[in-house]
Amino acid sequence: MDPHLLRTYVTVARLASFSEAARALGYTQSAVSQHIAALEQDLGAPLLTRRPVAPTAAGDRLLEHAGPLLLRLEAARADVVRMAAAPDRELTLAAASTALGPRVLAALPASGVTLRVLPRDEVPAAVATGTADLGLVDGLAAPSDPLRLPDVAPLTTYGVGEEPVCVLLPDTHPLAGRTGLRLGDLADARWLDAPDAGLPLTQLRGANGGHGFRGALRYEGTDVRALTALAAAGHGLTLLPRSAATGVPHTVAVPVTLPRVVHRTELLCAGAGAPPGAAAAVAEALLERA
Repeated sequence: MDPHLLRTYVTVARLASFSEAARALGYTQSAVSQHIAALEQDLGAPLLTRRPVAPTAAGDRLLEHAGPLLLRLEAARADVVRMAAAPDRELTLAAASTALGPRVLAALPASGVTLRVLPRDEVPAAVATGTADLGLVDGLAAPSDPLRLPDVAPLTTYGVGEEPVCVLLPDTHPLAGRTGLRLGDLADARWLDAPDAGLPLTQLRGANGGHGFRGALRYEGTDVRALTALAAAGHGLTLLPRSAATGVPHTVAVPVTLPRVVHRTELLCAGAGAPPGAAAAVAEALLERA
């Protein structure tokens, strides 16, 4: 399939409009219609209904493949450009908010770094497509186990930190006096659903056999301080690495004793081998502190 036609199709499906897609892509509406017709002819199936504009069953199936395909093409271009380019003295580091623990922050140089805090799931794609030189992702894992990352492109990963996890409770909570908590005992509690500021509820369910942990309030942001303020105000519990959960006013951080899980942070680099240029020095500093 022609990737230009595929990109046009994804844009039309996302915006649910031929005219809006034409504006977004810088094409005429006629050109967009021709792209869709050519792709439908190539595949031998209608992909969109016209009124309203919406994917057909075949179109929905194509969308499942289209995102990873286009991302992989962008990653391939970025990889080749990266190899041909001269080493840069400055770098961009993409990171999930809870991956920025004290050790990571201490390893960053005093200048020459642009730090982009992104939703956790967007960090691998940023590294793969070259919009970031290095990435830091994190998540819940068994001790010494690697994280499960999306297969967006060939990436090299390095473990750069593990620390205990804690449930953040208001200091007036009935469980605030405990020295440890079993995660399974809290499956029916009120939880904050904050996938990009705390550890996602999907990971808590995974550690509990896929059950429980429904969100009472959803927070769509990356500010950990906003999340801890919500927990302190009693809007729900949240699970955080110990360094982020400790010392929050009007709260208590209680360690999770079962199951045996840790907060793991990994460094992502594009391709194989050591990263080039300024990224190499930052990667070395992070690995030394690990």
